[in-house]
Amino acid sequence: MSTERSEQVIIDTNFTTIHTLGRKKEGRRLRYMQKDGRFPVVFQKAPGYWTPYLMDIFTTLVEIRWRVTLLGFSLSYILSWLFFGLCYWVIAIVHGDIDDVSNSPCVDNVRGFTGAFMFSMETQATIGYGFRGMTENCMVAIILVTVQDVFSCLLDTIVIGIVVAKMASARKRAQTVGFSSCAVVNLRDGVLCLSWRLGDFRGNHILEGVVKAMLVRYMKQPGGSVVMSYQDVHIQDRDIVLATPATIVHKLEPGSPLCSMGPDDLLGEDFELVVSFTYNGDSTGMLHQSRTSYTPADIRWGQRFQDMLKLGNKHYKVDYALFNVTTWVPVPLLSAEELDRRGRPVEGSLSRGPLVALDKRNTCRRNPHNTGEVMQQTCL
Repeated sequence: MSTERSEQVIIDTNFTTIHTLGRKKEGRRLRYMQKDGRFPVVFQKAPGYWTPYLMDIFTTLVEIRWRVTLLGFSLSYILSWLFFGLCYWVIAIVHGDIDDVSNSPCVDNVRGFTGAFMFSMETQATIGYGFRGMTENCMVAIILVTVQDVFSCLLDTIVIGIVVAKMASARKRAQTVGFSSCAVVNLRDGVLCLSWRLGDFRGNHILEGVVKAMLVRYMKQPGGSVVMSYQDVHIQDRDIVLATPATIVHKLEPGSPLCSMGPDDLLGEDFELVVSFTYNGDSTGMLHQSRTSYTPADIRWGQRFQDMLKLGNKHYKVDYALFNVTTWVPVPLLSAEELDRRGRPVEGSLSRGPLVALDKRNTCRRNPHNTGEVMQQTCL
């Protein structure tokens, strides 16, 4: 996993018709999407690199890290205090408040830069102590105080709005909606199906959402570049009610991009199944999206997910300790296309020989006793 994160993908933005990617290092294949939904992509030589960030400054401030946000807000307050304090100090010098103690000052008890800075901070932060105060001797100073008050209101509004937006960020809610660590292939009504789990780990459940899936393939080109191709993956029952964990099912039927792949074919394939769940949060009404991806190494052939929903006296009980736990089931080691030609077996039957499945490294495994006993495995 550490090798994957250390690599990066470089996108050449000079091409507008296709996305051409090149690997910086040879070796283990770089994922198109990380398991947590992030894309390991960096942009180089993008025209007007900083222009989009400056034009949409509010979104930029919402998306940057918290430490950068806090540093920027702190500097904005401190620099504004220094600027207006410097203005009050210049007014005091011009009016003669610094040299002539007997002179009626523009601001009471402001005889130097320190006093001017303190008055600026007290004015903008509304924490005045009654020791320093504006007089009627200088119209310029009165105008400056008015400008600083208006600026203070605008700055506070921006800071509060950005902080609230960051705290209610869709990415935070998306972290509490997760996919299973692996996908499984088993028989459902005599049809080979690829399935994975989706669950909401919070108590305020999601009552409406849409699941989508896409198969991303990598096609190598001369010179080391890679061209991406995308294929939609049809999902049964795309509209999900996530009060309890749901199993997302894709039938490996004719028309499916995985229909011709068997367990042995998966070992040599170079694709990635990108899945997403888009929904509205019931607390904020904001649009959220959770996503992950599955590589051929994440697909477990001949397994199914362990049952985790039980019926209690007053509640439905969900054991999330079993969210990633799978059990072995009898599944022919054939592609869906070949299985359809030979005739579909009855689910649970062993007419094609002893129980066979793939272990977590996608290597063939045989039950030596030819019994149908249940073996368990946790997706890693």
